[in-house]
Amino acid sequence: MNIYEQINGFFNPRSIAVIGASATPGKIGYAVLKNLLEFQEAGGRVYPINPARDEILGLKCYKSILDVPGTVDMAVIVVRSQMVPQIIEQCGEKGVKNIVIISGGFKELGGEFRDLELEALKTARRYGIRIIGPNCIGVFDPRTKVDTFFQPKERMLRPKPGNVAFLTQSGTYGIILLEWATMDELGISKFVSYGNKMDVDEADLLMYLKDEPHTDVVGIYLEGLGDGRKFFRAAKEFTKRKPLVVLRGGWTEAARKAALSHTGFLGGKGRVYEAAFKQAGIIRAWTLEELYDMVKALARYGYARGPRVAMVSNGAGPMVQAVDAVSTQGLELAKLEDKTKDELRRSLSPFTVVENPVDLTGSATPEDYRIAIESLLNDPNVDMLFVFFVFQNAPMNEGIIKVMSEANKKAREQGKVILAGAAGGPYTISINKELEKEGIPTYPIPERLVAAAKALYLWGKRREKDARYM
Repeated sequence: MNIYEQINGFFNPRSIAVIGASATPGKIGYAVLKNLLEFQEAGGRVYPINPARDEILGLKCYKSILDVPGTVDMAVIVVRSQMVPQIIEQCGEKGVKNIVIISGGFKELGGEFRDLELEALKTARRYGIRIIGPNCIGVFDPRTKVDTFFQPKERMLRPKPGNVAFLTQSGTYGIILLEWATMDELGISKFVSYGNKMDVDEADLLMYLKDEPHTDVVGIYLEGLGDGRKFFRAAKEFTKRKPLVVLRGGWTEAARKAALSHTGFLGGKGRVYEAAFKQAGIIRAWTLEELYDMVKALARYGYARGPRVAMVSNGAGPMVQAVDAVSTQGLELAKLEDKTKDELRRSLSPFTVVENPVDLTGSATPEDYRIAIESLLNDPNVDMLFVFFVFQNAPMNEGIIKVMSEANKKAREQGKVILAGAAGGPYTISINKELEKEGIPTYPIPERLVAAAKALYLWGKRREKDARYM
C-alpha cells in the first residue's frame, strides 16, 4: 500500500477493536468504546476486547482480538504499556493494519520503557502495521464517525465536518482547538493527536493530507521532530498545494526539556527551525490562539490578494491597536481614493472621520456600516477590510448580521477579504457567533485579527510567486 492508503485506514475502517474496553464509567476503556458507538450506528463494526466481560454497552465482548469473527481493520489499544508488544503481535496475526495506542508509559519515561516502544514498533513493522501514538488521544473524523478520544462527549465538543485538519503532539491542545472550532462553526476534515509518534509522524500525515479531498488547510502543534529532513521535505510538497500553519513549542532550553519528558522528543534550535520554516513555505504561529486564528481565516477565505488594509469601526480604540499591529506584521494601510472619501462624506454623518481607518463614531447604525463597507470594498486600493464593532452601543442592532452577510458575499465576488472584530459579554458573543455562521472570521482583539490577515497575505503571496498557481 502507498502512504495515502496506509493513513486513510485510520479514518475509513470498516471495523474497530477496542483492546482494553471497560464496563466501568470513568475508565478510559469505557469512554473510548462509548465514543465509538456512533461509528457502529453509522454502519461500522465495533468489537470490545476484555477477557473478563461477555458484553459492554450492549456489544458482545471478546477475550482476545484473535477471537473476533471476520476481519478487523483497526485496533485502539488502552491497556498498560507492558502488554502492548504482545497485543500488537496478536493484531498482526489477525491482519489488523492500523493501530492507535492511547496508553502512555513508553519512551517519554526513558530506560526500559523506551525499549518497550522499540519492541512494539519492531513487531508492527514485521506485520506492516501503521501506528498512531502511543501517549495520545488518537484520531477523529466527523464524516466517518471515527472517534478514539477518551473525553466524554458531554464534556468535550466535537466539530462538524469541514475543510480543516489539525495535527498535534499534545492531546490537551488538540482538545482546545476542536472545542474552539465547534464554538466558531468551523468544520474539521481530520484530526490526529499522535503523542510519541512511534511510527506515523507529521510528515506521513502531511503526505496523506495533501491529496485528501476534504482538507484545504492544516494546522500543526509540534514539540520536536524525530526526522527534521523528512518533515520539511513533506511540508515543502504540501505547501505546493495547500497552506500549512505550524506552532512549535520548546523554543527555550527549559521548554525543550519539558517537551522531552512529555512526548520523548527534544525540541530543536530556534534559528534552524526559523530558516527551515521559511524555505518550506510554512506559516509560523507564535501562540495557540494564533495557530487557530490563522487556520480559521485560511479555511474561510483561502488567501488575500495583497497586503493593503482598510478599517472601519464605531469605536476608535481597536483600530489604533490594529494600526500598530499592521505595521509590525508586514501589512500596510490602504491609501483610499478621493472618490471613496467623497462618497463617505456625502453619505455619512458629518462627524464621521473619513480617512483610513474610518471612524463612524458611537452613533453608527447598521445602515452606516453598510454604506461604509460598500464604499471601501469598491476601492481598488483595498485588499482586505477589517470591520470592528462595539455591539454594546444603543444604535447597533441585529440588523448588522444581514449587512455583514451581504458584504461577505460581495467581498468574495470581488476577490477581497472581510475580517470582523468585537469583544464583550453574552450579547456580543451571540452576534459574533452569527457572523461566524455566515463564514466571516471574527476575533475578540485586533492583534489576533491582524495575525490572521497576515496568514492570508503570506499564502496569497506564495500563490502569486509560485508558477504552479499561475
